Amino acid sequence: MLKLTNVSKTFHPGTVNSKTALDHLSLHVKKGDFITIIGSNGAGKSTVFNAICGGFYVDEGKVELDGEDITFQPEHYRARQIGHLFQDPMRGTAPNMTIEENLAIAYLRTSRAQSAYFSRVSKADREFFREQLRQLDMGLEDRMKNPVGLLSGGQRQALTLLMATLVTPKLLLLDEHTAALDPGTAEKVLQLTKRVVSERDITCLMVTHNMNQALELGNRTLMMDSGHIVLDVEGEERAGMTVDDLLERFSVNAGKALDNDRILTSKMKKK
Repeated sequence: MLKLTNVSKTFHPGTVNSKTALDHLSLHVKKGDFITIIGSNGAGKSTVFNAICGGFYVDEGKVELDGEDITFQPEHYRARQIGHLFQDPMRGTAPNMTIEENLAIAYLRTSRAQSAYFSRVSKADREFFREQLRQLDMGLEDRMKNPVGLLSGGQRQALTLLMATLVTPKLLLLDEHTAALDPGTAEKVLQLTKRVVSERDITCLMVTHNMNQALELGNRTLMMDSGHIVLDVEGEERAGMTVDDLLERFSVNAGKALDNDRILTSKMKKK
């Protein structure tokens, strides 16, 4: 489904601020994989997502999606096939537009017709939007004419998840999409995520700082450091691992102990 081959990216090359964010990274993702990704700040997690989405062009290597080379495709073209959620609930929606208008844009994003964005939303479309909103169990189906800017952070993130999957994407990228929410709302959005991904059989990559989530969610776990994947576990090997095992394997493979306080604190917060 997704194949990254020897992908490298350096920001501000040739200056004192030069930073190699990805260093000849390779990753193969199978259709239906739900992969959790963990690593310290600066490990390259979000940079990998931007390389996949087209937030920038990579310096070296190749990015392929479902057999198609998308390495130099523009970001808006890739958005037809890739859903992307961010940590900040304010991203991913247009706050001054209504819920219905935001959903209409998401619904039409996969269309290749030049006239798509000038189309009118039909009564059938509105009913479809309302039914999808009803499944969020947040009462948003009765607020379709309200500006998105009036919603809470949790409501906006749930709406963004719906927008990203309204037309089932080939790939869904979740960049710590519950980290900015209060614990109760975060758990609700996470359960919604699990249900949507499972029901739609969506191939998914999710960045998290929660060590327990990294092992409990999905079927495969990656750990990153300094632009490299230092650990990739799945199947029986992953099923038998504990958080302490993850930390030990990271230490051996990366040549240093994991020193991110946020990640280490999550070790004690098993839900």
